[in-house]
Amino acid sequence: MSLVLDHITLTYPDGAERVTALDDVSLTVPDGTVAAVVGPSGSGKSSMLAVAATLVRPDAGTVRIGDLDVTGLDEAARTAVRRTHVGIVFQQPNLLASLTALEQLEVMAVLDGRRPASVRERARELLGAVGLADQAGRRPHQLSGGQRQRVNIARALMGSPDVLLVDEPTSALDHERGAAVLDLVVRLAHERGVATVLVTHDHSQLGLVDEIHEMRDGVLSPADLPVANLPVAAATA
Repeated sequence: MSLVLDHITLTYPDGAERVTALDDVSLTVPDGTVAAVVGPSGSGKSSMLAVAATLVRPDAGTVRIGDLDVTGLDEAARTAVRRTHVGIVFQQPNLLASLTALEQLEVMAVLDGRRPASVRERARELLGAVGLADQAGRRPHQLSGGQRQRVNIARALMGSPDVLLVDEPTSALDHERGAAVLDLVVRLAHERGVATVLVTHDHSQLGLVDEIHEMRDGVLSPADLPVANLPVAAATA
């Protein structure tokens, strides 16, 4: 399913006035496509992800996942949409210290009411997909930063989402591990047909993505940056 943001405007109260966070933003991301969004801090990138994730309702415009217009849904319905259609990779993995890598994935699905047997099979499959099959029994303190971020990505894919929203996944990683994580996100999005929005400050790895957009002062436009064929990093993070 594609993700469509259609003429989104979002404002926040600021004293007696309102500040515009998103100014008539439109973006279409077909399934299996990775769209990168770059821009300075405070430009509206995180606000756009929040709207796309149905966490924030815009002042104007529509958000569609496939044929479903999610803009006017109530909170319970939006929560259901996030659970079944949207995966979110946060900037920090925020893994639970007491759980193994496998359990980090399992707990999300069990909370959704799925059966433990099918959940464990799905969790093992995803850990294998991100190159961590042999780390399933390790807890966060036993994993490298890149490995923790890969668990974060696998967790976001646990519900087989149609849309993946990725917020600065390499900000705490060195260049080599960051490149491996970005390669992983792009590869999995292509393989699994997930419409993916990637927010990043790292211009050096934009050659991995399908399209690039730039956010400035709440306005989204095609970026004046070439999509080069950069070498694919080995998954050593």
